[in-house]
Amino acid sequence: MDRIEKLCADKGMRMTDQRRVVARALSSSTDHPDVEELYRRAAAIDPHISIATVYRTVRLFEEAGIISRHDFRDGRSRYEEATDDHHDHLIDMKTGKVVEFVDDEIERLQHAIAKRLGYRLIAHRLELYGVPEPEGEH
Repeated sequence: MDRIEKLCADKGMRMTDQRRVVARALSSSTDHPDVEELYRRAAAIDPHISIATVYRTVRLFEEAGIISRHDFRDGRSRYEEATDDHHDHLIDMKTGKVVEFVDDEIERLQHAIAKRLGYRLIAHRLELYGVPEPEGEH
C-alpha cells in the first residue's frame, strides 16, 4: 500500500480500484503534477481511467486533506502529498520547475514579523518566483 492510499485508509475513505490508481500516481510523483499530468500517469497504469475520474478523485483527496493544491501562476493547479513537513517553493518562471526548500532564517523572520505586528504565526505559505541567474553571476 502506497503512502497516499494509506492516508486514505486511515481517514476511512472507501478505496476503489480507480482511486488506488490515482493514489499510486500521486505517491510516485517527485514533482508537483497538474490533473492532466496525473491523468497521463494514471492512464499508463489503467488505460480505462477517465480524466473526469482523476478530477473527482483529486478533489476528494484535497477535501480530505490528503493532498495540497498549489497555484503557481501558470494557470493550472498542481498537487503534492500533504505532509507535516513544512517546506516552501521556488518556481522557475522559464521552465515551471518547482524547487522545494526549507530555510531556518526565513522561518525565524516570519515569526518575528508576526510577533512585531501583534500576532502569533500559526501557518504560512511562501512561494518565490524567479529565473535562473546567468552563469557566473551567483
